[in-house]
Amino acid sequence: MPAKPTMDTDAASPAVPAGSPAVPAEAVAPLIRGVAVLQRLTEAGGVLSPSGLERATGLARSTVDRITATLARMGYVRLDGRDVILTPRLMELGNAYLSALRLPELLDARADALADELDESVSLAVADRDGIRFIHQATRRRAMSLSFRIGDLLPAERTAPGSLFATEWTKDEWREWRKRRAADPEGFGFPAVPPLQRHSPDEDFEHRAAESAADGWALDDQLIEPGLVAVSVPVRDPRTGRIACAASVVSHTSRHTAADLRDTLLPRLRAAVRAMEDDLREVPPAQPAAAPSGLATWTGASKQELGREFVESLARGLTVLTAFGEGRAALTLTEVAKATGLARATARRALITYEHLGLVHAQDRTFELTPRVLSLGFPPLSRTSLPEIAAPHMAELAQRVHESTSLAVLSGDDIQYTARVATTRIMSVNITVGTRLPAYATSMGRVLLADLPPADRRLPLPLQPLTPHTLTDPEALTRLLTEIRSQGHALVDEELEEGLRSIAVPVRDRTGRAVAALNVAMHAARHTVEECEQDILPRLRATANRIEEDLHVAARFTRLPVS
Repeated sequence: MPAKPTMDTDAASPAVPAGSPAVPAEAVAPLIRGVAVLQRLTEAGGVLSPSGLERATGLARSTVDRITATLARMGYVRLDGRDVILTPRLMELGNAYLSALRLPELLDARADALADELDESVSLAVADRDGIRFIHQATRRRAMSLSFRIGDLLPAERTAPGSLFATEWTKDEWREWRKRRAADPEGFGFPAVPPLQRHSPDEDFEHRAAESAADGWALDDQLIEPGLVAVSVPVRDPRTGRIACAASVVSHTSRHTAADLRDTLLPRLRAAVRAMEDDLREVPPAQPAAAPSGLATWTGASKQELGREFVESLARGLTVLTAFGEGRAALTLTEVAKATGLARATARRALITYEHLGLVHAQDRTFELTPRVLSLGFPPLSRTSLPEIAAPHMAELAQRVHESTSLAVLSGDDIQYTARVATTRIMSVNITVGTRLPAYATSMGRVLLADLPPADRRLPLPLQPLTPHTLTDPEALTRLLTEIRSQGHALVDEELEEGLRSIAVPVRDRTGRAVAALNVAMHAARHTVEECEQDILPRLRATANRIEEDLHVAARFTRLPVS
C-alpha cells in the first residue's frame, strides 16, 4: 500500500500538508483549528471520538475538548458518550454557499426531470480549484447505484466534469494541478474516491481537456472505478459565457457503455442543458434574504456562561459564514460586520482566515464563499433521514417524561413506525420500527389525517371497533379531525388497545406539510388525560419544534427521506 503524504504536526495546531502557504499573521488560530476538527469529522463520516480527533488533527486533547464543547453549544455537533457527532444544524454553513450560488435552486428541477426521463442518475457539479464538487444529486434507487453525495470532492482528472472545467484553467492553475499530482499521485487528498492504483501520465488528462474544448462535452469511461461511466455537458453563465456548472448523466456498464451514453443519452442531456441555460438567462436578480441577527450578542453571552470552555473566537468566526446567502453572494467587510453584529476588525480577521483556508474568495473589496464550504459536514449529513434527525431529540424527550416516544408516517390507511425510543418499565408499550397500525385509531394517524384535505383521507370503511372505546362513526371522526387540525395535537384514549393512552403532534417540513407525527404513549394508569395535555404536551411540542428546525436546515437542498 502506498504511503500517505506526510503532514507537519504539532500539539498546538492542526495537521497541515507540507508546503502549504504560510498562515497570515492576522489569521484566527482557534478558527483554523475548529475548521480542521469539522473537516476531520466530515472525512470520518460524521463521527469520531475525541481521541480520534486528537490523532486526526494533531491537536492537544484539551484543545479538542474546548473546540467540541463550543461546537456543541452552537448546535453543530452532539457529544454522545465517547463520540463527537455532526448534527444537521451544521448544514446551515453549506446552505449559505448553495443559497448564494443559486444554481441548485434554479436547476435542480431540470436535473430531476432528466433523471426521471432517462432512469439514470444526474448530477450537477462546480469547479473547486483542481477538483470538482457536487452541488446536486438526482440518484436512482438500485442495488448498484451512485454513492456520491452533495459536497463530495473529486479530482478533476478522474471525472468528465473535470476535463470541462480544465478547458478554462490558466497556466498557473495547470501548474498547481501538476504540483498536486506530483505530491499526491494516489489521490489520498480526495477521500470520496478510491486511491489510484495505476498512475496515468499528465498528458492523458491534458489530451482529454483539449478534446472537451473541441467537442463541447466530456466522457468518463470508468475513470473513477470499473463499471462507472458518465457523460457531461457544461452549463454556461449567460452573463459571462464561462462554465457555471457541469451537468452529468451517470450510469453503469451493465446498463450503458460509454459509447451508448455518447450516442443515445448525450443529445437529451444537451437539450436539458439548453433549457437550464434559458432558465439562467431569464431568472430575475435574487432579492436579499434576511441576514442572521444577534449572533455576536449570543456568542458573548455563551462566553459569560461557559467561560474558558467556550472558544468565542471560533464561534464568532463560524457565524461569519452565515452572513452570506441568497441575494448576499458578494459582501463587503462592512456588510459582513453589519450582518453578524461583529466588530469590523473581528470580521476582517475571520475573512482573512477563511481566504487562507480556501473557504472565501476576495476580489474587488468583496468576499464570496467558495465550494470548499461544503467540506464542513455537508457530504455525510446530506444523506441523513428524518428518523435519524429525530432520534436524539426523541431520546431526550423519553428521558424527560419517562415514557416511550415514537415517530410515524402515513402509509395508505395505516401509520408506519419509523423511529422509536422505549423506556425501561415493567409494563411498557411494545411496538417496533416498521409496525403498521390503522391510522384512524391512533393519535399519530389522526394528526396526519387531519393535515390532509378531506378528499385525500383514506379510511378503511366501515371503521372497525378495536376496543369498546374506538370511534367508528365516519362523520364524528371527520369532525374530530377538524378539531385536531385546529388545536395541533391528538389524544387517543384506549381506542387502539385497552389501557393504552397516547398523545401526538405533527412534524412539518419547510412548506408546512405534516410529513410525520411524534407521540408519547403510556399505560392509562400512569397519566390522566389532563396530565397528558398539561405536562406531556408542552414537552412533546418543544421536541417536535427542535426536530423541525433540524429538518428544515437539512432539507434545504437535499431530498431527505422521511422513513
